[in-house]
Amino acid sequence: MKIVKINSLGCPSCIIMNKIINQIKTEYDIEIEEYDYDFDEEEVAKFNIGKILPVFIFYKDGEEVARLNGEHKIEEFENILKGE
Repeated sequence: MKIVKINSLGCPSCIIMNKIINQIKTEYDIEIEEYDYDFDEEEVAKFNIGKILPVFIFYKDGEEVARLNGEHKIEEFENILKGE
């Protein structure tokens, strides 16, 4: 599974979610592709993310299977990663 993470340096919610993403990285065999909302404008535009940051887009076999915007608990990430 792959997670595309879109965040911004000045986003408080993005900073809070970094701890959860780092924990997910150590516990699961996943690829995390990161983009900065302010600097990677062309790439970010492809994902149609709206205005709520951070955005986490989950892909399995190249297909989007879930999307989370804003702050979330680690359990929500784990449920998606486990296919629940």
